[in-house]
Amino acid sequence: MPVERVLGELGSALPGGLQVGDERVRDFLAAFGRRLLRPVLARRHPELGSLGFFLRPSELARTVEALDGEHVRVPRGLIFHVPPANVDTVFVYSWALSALMGNRNVVRLSQRSGPVAETILETLHEALADADPAIAATQRIVTYGRSDAVTAALSAACDLRVVWGGDDTVRGIRRHPLAPHARDLTFPDRSSFAVIRAAAWLCAPRAARVTVAEGFVNDTYWFDQAACSSPRTVFWVGAEGDCEAARADFTGHVSRVVTVRGWGVDTAMAVEKRVSTYGLAADGLAESVEFHGNALACVRLSAAAAPRRWLGAGTFAHARLGALGELVPLVERRDQTMTHFGFGQAELEELARGLAGRGVDRMVPVGSALSFHRVWDGVDLPAEFTRLVTVIR
Repeated sequence: MPVERVLGELGSALPGGLQVGDERVRDFLAAFGRRLLRPVLARRHPELGSLGFFLRPSELARTVEALDGEHVRVPRGLIFHVPPANVDTVFVYSWALSALMGNRNVVRLSQRSGPVAETILETLHEALADADPAIAATQRIVTYGRSDAVTAALSAACDLRVVWGGDDTVRGIRRHPLAPHARDLTFPDRSSFAVIRAAAWLCAPRAARVTVAEGFVNDTYWFDQAACSSPRTVFWVGAEGDCEAARADFTGHVSRVVTVRGWGVDTAMAVEKRVSTYGLAADGLAESVEFHGNALACVRLSAAAAPRRWLGAGTFAHARLGALGELVPLVERRDQTMTHFGFGQAELEELARGLAGRGVDRMVPVGSALSFHRVWDGVDLPAEFTRLVTVIR
């Protein structure tokens, strides 16, 4: 249908319009989440289990309750979402939080989206059959090819434009002007890394090391290591001997998990990984390169400077640090998530203060890199999806 019809159907002032924390939206999202948790879907697409868990009623209630304050919160209006094509579940998190805040939404779903996105859409339609009519009247998920005219029309009509993707995507979308009162919320290229205390790893029971290795594989292999929060470098903290022993043991555990789960890469990806890793060696950045089949490659860096670019699914750079504080000069603004093992709360908070905003927006345990939170990239999404009204009597 033409974009003008999409915008016309959404309207600007609907009778019985949605409110922040609207019960009709909560019921719909909770029903949708329960469907995602069905065993048949969870086994086929494990990432949908995480999404269903995020949409459970208690979490939706916490999100709404966290907004309580002295001002009246109202929906921001019409939100235009442009999610990435390489992580199929991101559009749901972005859209669901916005809908929960009472907004009308248009989500542009890439034509390159995979089978997970198709499963999500099918499940959404199932939940929609039992939903209040206000949901169908206020929410749209659309797809279209490259069309400056459509993107320009949606951009001009929205009150907030949310762009997830690479730097080039953000620049391309920003070519289309917004209304004077509207604004952009962007999530450009980011990179992430893991930090493990070597002594803590060596002292941990075997069962704990297996659990951490399984969590690390979940963090990295679910989306071919292309998610912004998936670690690409592992920093080992401690004495040189401890770090070398811990790295070797960790790699062995990860390799076994990958083998048991049947993760593999095709020929093109295997070649990509060898080109990337040997390229690091040719540039003098790597001391050694190890391949554990086609699915796992490990690069020992000659210095602690981590490569930010994607090196291929299942490719990890390893570097040693003497102390956690040595990370401070290495971190860049584009660094998003730091997964960790073996460090205390006080140490992590001290590091966060030492970084002073230069980078790293999330510090979470290994295995939680892909766990979405309403505060993402340092942005409180529910707050961004609302406006504050001051009422003084």
